Amino acid sequence: MANIREIARLAGVSVSTVSRVLNNHPYVNEQKRAEIMRIIAELNYVQNSNAVHLSTGKTKVIGVTLPLVNNQYYSSIIEGIAAEAARHQYNLMVCQTNNVPEQEHNILRLLKNKKMDGLIMCSRSTSCELLDEYAEYGPIITCEANQTASVSSVHIDHYLTFQIGMEYLISKGHRKIGYCIGRKNSFNSAHRKRAYHDMLRSVDVKPSADWAFEDCLIVQDGKDVARHIQQMKEPPSALLVSCNHIAAGIVKEAGSLGISIPSDLAIVGCDDQPVGELLEITTVSSPSTLMGNYAFEMLYERILHPSSKKESRELAPILVERRTT
Repeated sequence: MANIREIARLAGVSVSTVSRVLNNHPYVNEQKRAEIMRIIAELNYVQNSNAVHLSTGKTKVIGVTLPLVNNQYYSSIIEGIAAEAARHQYNLMVCQTNNVPEQEHNILRLLKNKKMDGLIMCSRSTSCELLDEYAEYGPIITCEANQTASVSSVHIDHYLTFQIGMEYLISKGHRKIGYCIGRKNSFNSAHRKRAYHDMLRSVDVKPSADWAFEDCLIVQDGKDVARHIQQMKEPPSALLVSCNHIAAGIVKEAGSLGISIPSDLAIVGCDDQPVGELLEITTVSSPSTLMGNYAFEMLYERILHPSSKKESRELAPILVERRTT
């Protein structure tokens, strides 16, 4: 089997020059580069990634964890991460965790064992204490705010997002407002629920427990919410929904059930998924693709220049008014 020394001998160059070509280093004479690449192809040489790892100390791989791969919100974040990763010749190891802490721990162990250069967590179930422990082995970025000592984040203020949505619905005259969120006990959901209750309290309204819809993760869950509302004796007049694909499920099913949007039920979604624009859903928009861009940039800087200093970057949500209100 061909090796890097044989390629160097046939090309009449040093081993380090061949290494620079293999690693796409810019400072190589183009004629020499072409000759080396010709010999590589002729010998059908395959680079030993373990050897590269040992020589550079880098895998050129970053891990990305997310609860579900078929969620458009997380897909948008990954789109942003992937664009920046490609620009820096990095590969992604995308891992679905299903919000199971032990699956997240398995990925963190890969970071500890130097199978990746860093980790971006789009969402997490892992405790902040454990994140701080594993941050000793490589940089970790979360795409949500965290209460760690050393793990940086780029995130949306979910309290502010729900506050904007609630203030808007209240200004439209709604008082019977419900909410629809994903994981009921997540860090982000806690902030959303706090904003919801704070805003209703500001107008002396006590919400009905029946207007709280939790653990809504897929489009079908949105459809189920619409069916449930149709059967309620005292349904909400408006819903604030944490993700637009859930809001889309509600809108589509409401149409088939004869629930008029927005006269019977006003809907405000959150995030920047394209389905919100396609179905003209009023949305508190958050730049998730940009979040992915920033998450990789933040991680890459720490790969190049390891630092324990925590940084927190917050992206501002914007209300986009459409036909569902």
